[in-house]
Amino acid sequence: MKIKLTLPIRYKFLVSTLLVVTAVVSIITLSMANLFHDDKKAYIHDLAVTAATHSADEASAILRGYQERLLLFGRFMLDRELAQSKKKTILEGMFTDFPDVIGVTLIDEKGRQATLYDSELIMESGLSADDFSAYRIINPLPLEIIRRDKIYLENTTLSEKLPAITMAISLEKLNGKVVILSGLIKLDSLMKIVKRSNLFNTYIIDSSDTLLAHRNIEFVLKRRKVDWLESVSELRQQRNLGFTREYSVNNQQMIGGFVPVNIGDLLIVSEIPESAAYLTSRDLLDNLVGISIVLLIISVLVSLVSASRITRPIEQLSDAARIVGQGDFNFKVDVRSNDEIGGLATSFNKMSDELKSRELKLQDAQVALIQSEKMSAFGQLSAGIAHEVKNPLTGILGIAQLAKRKMEAGSPLFDKMEVIEKETKRCKTIIDDLMKFARTDSHVREPMDINNVVKDAIKIVNHQLTINRVKIKTDLEEGVSQVMGEANQIQQVVMNLLINAQQALNGTAGEVFITTQNSGPENVKIIISDNGPGIPEDVITRIFEPFYTTKPAGEGTGLGLSITYGIVKDHKGEIKVENNLDKGVRFIISLPVQGVGEK
Repeated sequence: MKIKLTLPIRYKFLVSTLLVVTAVVSIITLSMANLFHDDKKAYIHDLAVTAATHSADEASAILRGYQERLLLFGRFMLDRELAQSKKKTILEGMFTDFPDVIGVTLIDEKGRQATLYDSELIMESGLSADDFSAYRIINPLPLEIIRRDKIYLENTTLSEKLPAITMAISLEKLNGKVVILSGLIKLDSLMKIVKRSNLFNTYIIDSSDTLLAHRNIEFVLKRRKVDWLESVSELRQQRNLGFTREYSVNNQQMIGGFVPVNIGDLLIVSEIPESAAYLTSRDLLDNLVGISIVLLIISVLVSLVSASRITRPIEQLSDAARIVGQGDFNFKVDVRSNDEIGGLATSFNKMSDELKSRELKLQDAQVALIQSEKMSAFGQLSAGIAHEVKNPLTGILGIAQLAKRKMEAGSPLFDKMEVIEKETKRCKTIIDDLMKFARTDSHVREPMDINNVVKDAIKIVNHQLTINRVKIKTDLEEGVSQVMGEANQIQQVVMNLLINAQQALNGTAGEVFITTQNSGPENVKIIISDNGPGIPEDVITRIFEPFYTTKPAGEGTGLGLSITYGIVKDHKGEIKVENNLDKGVRFIISLPVQGVGEK
């Protein structure tokens, strides 16, 4: 014997409350993990600005050294008391003593220039002095900025073999006139700074937001602009301060430390991908977050299950009461507990079953009554219209035909009389169809073989279906019982359904299947199905109504299936229509066997 555990509702609410507390604890754990994450982020920010500061201090020292060397070059180049031969010897020796210096240019207040190069160094790189002169013509130095700001730095890399920068400083001569000293200097020392760190990606940006030094020499050679930082100009304003920013580069989140360098208005950046910044603490964070998420998920799932077990029966009872009130008794309440709600659900289901049984009986009787009354009303209406209209139409047709005989063919009146004759005949055909539907005429009934009736109908319409690429396939049961009725009328029923199937295929190739069979000892069935598009569900309940058609205006009267329905009912039979499971539609005609229901 299966024993059900009875748990009162008050204990269920207690369990739900405990689960909510568990969820709160999980949220607190997740918050602690986030706090640790934020603390780690702050540490990475500090580390980034520290790395940038060290690089800035080192770059500042190197640039100060370059400045002093340029001043030394300038002192000798401006010395007028020194003999030219001796001056040349000293300057050539200085290129040997200062191997980072590639060339020096002196520009006086009138713009005249004097330039010295380390020829051997330039030749080793595959360049020439003309290359640097041509570059400077295209990209002249900003002399006014140099005279105002004293020191100017610029990326002047022309070859991957000789990365170089230009440092320009202004000098005031004894006579008060200002000259500019420009030095072309190798970038090797600054490149060592940006390549030193394996953790951070360090680079140097000049005053025009162009990369001055970067571990990727291609960026330096192409003078790549730093366009991934939103506002470099604002960052430069924070002189003498180290600060950090979070930003995105190629859809990758970065943390960068920024330190301005006063010499040449440079900016040192040390950045690291945010994902790489947390490698050392990722395991701990993953564990904390994982445990929190698991606890939260478990709490949520258990809470949902517990709350569902409490509220679902109540919701189902509410839905069931509303649906039953609307007349639908198929809805059942799931009984999943043995408490008070479970007992109420069981009682409700029993009540619903009893109401459903009564409703089904009423529905069957109502459907049969409605269909019978509807077809009877249509029949009476059709008979009345047919009798009242048929005789005047016959008179109009006769007068039109007599008038045509007295007119010349091709005259306007003759053409109009032809239209009257044609339309009158069309109206007469509709009236004849109404007469057939109303069954106002009496017919002689006699035994007939359904298989022969079907074969005769196929012979008549086979040519029409064949030219429309529709094949007829039959499965006629041998020895099928005879039916009492009028063969011509049943033949018309079969023909109507075959032509409807052909028209439903709308010119496409298809097949129509006809089956006859005994359906028990009292009925014979004729089943006609096709592989056409089928009938929409909102149409299938109305296809037997007179004048209802889905064809375009002028292509049908909507009486074909109504007449078919009337003939079958007049033979004490039934006709049903349903869509096939795969494709097409199927009509099922059931006729009583000879002797069944006869008095």
